[in-house]
Amino acid sequence: MEDDAGDAPDVAGGPVHPARGGPRYRRIMRFAMRTIAQFWWYDLLLPRLGFGRAAARGRADRLTALAHRFHLLAVGLGGLMIKVGQFLSSRLDVLPPQITDELAGLQDEVPPADFPAIRRLAEAELGMPLERAFAAFDEIPVAAASLGQAHRATLAPAGAADAGFADVIVKVQRPDIEQIVAIDLAALRRVARWLDRMRAIRDHVDLPALVEEFARTSRNEIDYLHEAANAERFAEDFDRDPCVRTPRIAWERTTRRVLTLSDVTAIKVNDVAGLRAAGIDPAAVATRFAGVMFTQLFEHGYFHADPHPGNVFVTPGDDASAWRLTFVDFGMMGEVDDELRNGLRRLMIAVAARDGQRLVDSIREVGVLLPSADTTELEKAMAQVFARFGGMGFAQLREVDPREFRDFAEEFGSVVRSLPFQLPESFLLVIRSMSLTSGVCSALNPAFNIWEAVEPFAAQLLRAESGNAARALAGEALDVAAAAVRLPQRFDALVTRIEQGRVTVSTPAVDRRLGHLERLVRRAVSAVLFAGLLVGGALLLPANAPLGIVLMSVSAVPFAHAVLAGRFGRID
Repeated sequence: MEDDAGDAPDVAGGPVHPARGGPRYRRIMRFAMRTIAQFWWYDLLLPRLGFGRAAARGRADRLTALAHRFHLLAVGLGGLMIKVGQFLSSRLDVLPPQITDELAGLQDEVPPADFPAIRRLAEAELGMPLERAFAAFDEIPVAAASLGQAHRATLAPAGAADAGFADVIVKVQRPDIEQIVAIDLAALRRVARWLDRMRAIRDHVDLPALVEEFARTSRNEIDYLHEAANAERFAEDFDRDPCVRTPRIAWERTTRRVLTLSDVTAIKVNDVAGLRAAGIDPAAVATRFAGVMFTQLFEHGYFHADPHPGNVFVTPGDDASAWRLTFVDFGMMGEVDDELRNGLRRLMIAVAARDGQRLVDSIREVGVLLPSADTTELEKAMAQVFARFGGMGFAQLREVDPREFRDFAEEFGSVVRSLPFQLPESFLLVIRSMSLTSGVCSALNPAFNIWEAVEPFAAQLLRAESGNAARALAGEALDVAAAAVRLPQRFDALVTRIEQGRVTVSTPAVDRRLGHLERLVRRAVSAVLFAGLLVGGALLLPANAPLGIVLMSVSAVPFAHAVLAGRFGRID
């Protein structure tokens, strides 16, 4: 399959409808068929023939080679396939590390599109020549990605007056990207249906659902009106925070395929030398960046899911302490509902408390683990991880003997991968966002300790949780006390109604079930008598101890009847 990865992309001659095939579609399908055949031979057939141990010996090398071939295929095709690789690299829940590690380095390794094609698309979208829409437009892009590219420009005087700014960044989709995405998604859906027929895969991951998650995210990324709306919502969340800045949208020069926004480029967040030259402490940037990301996740419930260094800048202020974090590129945003947010809060509290069992319970609550999953070994693994590595910063972790990490991976890696779990899309974006955040922070400050960044949020959540627990306990105590006070009166009323013959039981088929119902009623009355005598005696103890003791002692008689009466008689 190596020859597939080296072919040139087939986008120059225009897209081909997936139903009619085409070079791009066929290359994806050939790669998939070879991969499926390899999986069937080594992971299904050979173990059934008694050669499972021999097949397992070369599994790591096969997976690494497979990931490398896909890496080459994605770079060769461009378009959505690079996004597929990046998406798969974050699926630690369903893919082994040999694949995720290889794909983790996959970036938008594609050259920019020819400017004449970009010009034609932009002018068609804006309905006017670029020279009329912009006073200047740089033909050389400042960034090129698989789905689009960005150019610096200056708004024409009239447009600048309307927008309130002149210097802009113009994002333009790649020509034919929508058709390319459609072809890629058609191929992926077909492959997912094939793989879903294999029980070994179907039991661990819902591939069709996974593809639909990816399809929805991809469609949002190529809709620049959606991205513009995301940017404005993000800006509203931080409207009162002077430390966070976002670009403004030039709506008059924005369409679904062209996005024009104020140029806010500054010092890249991971540019340590640039930060120091501006008199800004990189360690302070790491602390603030982590705090802003945790604020998005745990307070706003709406967060930037792609905060890599190219999407976050540090904008210097009038003095060294007045700098701001500036976020750009809002095509990939995450949102969590109240239920998931509460689950994430419990998860963070468990991590902060180094509580392995609580962590596993939290993972189950957010829907990652199926209720039937046996988590005994996972709880053991988490307890050992917290005991050994809990509280360590990145610098301390780097000093740990790599063999320790290897031993943990060998002991518990198969346990984790064998559990029936799959990350919900929103939770997957949380993991992506937090992993990028930790990477940026450790690059800024090798001694950065993620626990210290979590601690203020965890302490706040623990206080809130303690308050909620105390209020709930107080409410329950009041309910119990009120019930206890009312019980003697209600018991007396019930006895009166019984004496007057006003207690009736209505049910279908009375004649057939009468005997059974009578026994149930007698046991129910005994239970009420027991509760009334016991609580009444307890209430009388302070004022009349002898009578209270007598009532509590007598309560044993109806208690015995309520518990034992149905065990020796015939139950109809």
